Amino acid sequence: MAPPPAPQTMKERILQTADKLFYLQGIRAIGVDTIAAEIGISKRTLYNHFPSKDALIAAYLERRFVAQRPSDKPPAEQILATFDSLERRFAAKDFRGCPFVNAVAELGPSDRAVKKIAIAFKESRRVWFRDRLTELGVADADALATQLVLLVDGSIAQDLVRDDPAMARAAKEAAKVLLRNAGVDVGDDAKPVKDKRPPQ
Repeated sequence: MAPPPAPQTMKERILQTADKLFYLQGIRAIGVDTIAAEIGISKRTLYNHFPSKDALIAAYLERRFVAQRPSDKPPAEQILATFDSLERRFAAKDFRGCPFVNAVAELGPSDRAVKKIAIAFKESRRVWFRDRLTELGVADADALATQLVLLVDGSIAQDLVRDDPAMARAAKEAAKVLLRNAGVDVGDDAKPVKDKRPPQ
């Protein structure tokens, strides 16, 4: 029998509460008073763990910065599964878009700390696509990776406007076209297409 989970520390409780409120209601709309009240602690206790709201915002975004899990599935299958995952996320009642884009939109590009974290996250996703494409032998993996992240972000924006999870499916079909054009077989095996050029 597995041991019971360790109780949350106060810092974890503050961060978890801030995460929920910032994401669902907006960073500007939620003050530290609201977060403290939600937990049932004083502002002083909150500030003992996070010296400012800016520090709490940074911690919230860093908490959302989750690396893609390693997978044994074929690279193209992993790429296309990204869009399946998005469709499931879009269908959730608590989906409010990309927290990093939301933070930059709310706080403005002049908030360098937030923008730095957002850029790092977006670049990590692009590099993940690039690495999978490199495994597939795609010639210009860097450019195609950029196109794929644009499909991801575009589908998120469309879903927020239309409230339609099918936007992820449309993005997946567009991704298949891009992959095919790059010489990737997007069938069940999701393997690179063999070079069909005639022998020299």
